[in-house]
Amino acid sequence: MKKAVYQLSARQILFLALASAFIAVGVTACLVNFGNNWQFRENVNVALAETAPPPGISEPSAVSDEQNSIEVYKTLAPGVAFIKTSEKVGNFYGEESERESGNGSGSVIDAMGHILTNYHVVENASKLTVSFGDDKVYPATFVGGDPDTDLAVIKIEPPRTGLTVISLGDSDRLNVGQKVLAIGNPFGLDRTLTTGVISGLQRPIRARNDRPIEGAIQTDASINPGNSGGPLLDKFGKMIGINSQILSRSGGSVGVGFAIPVNIAKRVVPQLLQFGEVRRPKLGANLISVEQLNQQGLRLPVESGLLIRNVLDGGSIKSAGLRGISQSSDGRVVLGDIVTAVDGEKMRNLDDLYRFLDKKQIGDTVQVEISRDNRTLTVPVKLIPVSQVSTGRPVRRN
Repeated sequence: MKKAVYQLSARQILFLALASAFIAVGVTACLVNFGNNWQFRENVNVALAETAPPPGISEPSAVSDEQNSIEVYKTLAPGVAFIKTSEKVGNFYGEESERESGNGSGSVIDAMGHILTNYHVVENASKLTVSFGDDKVYPATFVGGDPDTDLAVIKIEPPRTGLTVISLGDSDRLNVGQKVLAIGNPFGLDRTLTTGVISGLQRPIRARNDRPIEGAIQTDASINPGNSGGPLLDKFGKMIGINSQILSRSGGSVGVGFAIPVNIAKRVVPQLLQFGEVRRPKLGANLISVEQLNQQGLRLPVESGLLIRNVLDGGSIKSAGLRGISQSSDGRVVLGDIVTAVDGEKMRNLDDLYRFLDKKQIGDTVQVEISRDNRTLTVPVKLIPVSQVSTGRPVRRN
């Protein structure tokens, strides 16, 4: 019996190519990422503990709200870094020079000089410098970054006098209406304090690579370009979020800012310190949402799922024998496998897949349901590591 081969017409091939480009861009809300213009090693003691408020901050209930704000700022502002970035540029004669490309903020997270910031603050940087409100400038090195969560760690050599370390709180125990304080360097204005409340929780935002960041904290504390990477603090002086994005038509603060929950940083930072990246399981393939392709006029054999456009060498998908779009010996385009479910969970779009994989570990085996040649198959796929490749990743300097 002759095996059915699903073929694409010339019109469908054209639609597929165009749709792939549009989908990569995506349609998102007017969220303005800002900053650049806008490992657990055993000897690294990141301040993750739920400790008492640091010396200098009174029990909030014992002082006025104004006094609490003053104490939090005085105590922790010295631990907020002013990060400046430079990039290499060439001239007509092929000569290279470095020019300042942007600035952002960060938080000292241990006595060894590790600083937590946003990935987009240090992205593409050829040189990093840090200051803490005086004339002293510290050269910084890139330790590791995770574009998927927009978090990165850089490092300076700590001065003999030591550094002010900002402890990490618990972002799973927050309430709307809770007081928050943001310290950063908006528009290059060194260590500025703004205050407000938590306006909302579990807000979906996206990193620059369009990956969803779940559970973001919404605040009305003014956040502006340059605040990126700085801490969002509670009244006890604990970091509960990393300021990252604003929702704005003008590019300035309109009272709708978003911070990445600090509990995400707690999961990410140890791997950044140890490996320089987050080693999370990936399928190792470029996939496209069937629903969005159908909206572009393609007629595919299923109504929803993820079409495998191509597989990556060394990835989980290729190792399991799944296949992407290919060309037959007579020049016809043959449709790739379509992932419809993983471990029984329907895969309607890439966000469904990202959420599923975030709950898995490297080495896990998952059952991938696919549509192939108008048949439904279930294939076991072992999740193996795929090195994170990012053209914007800074060069690691030692």
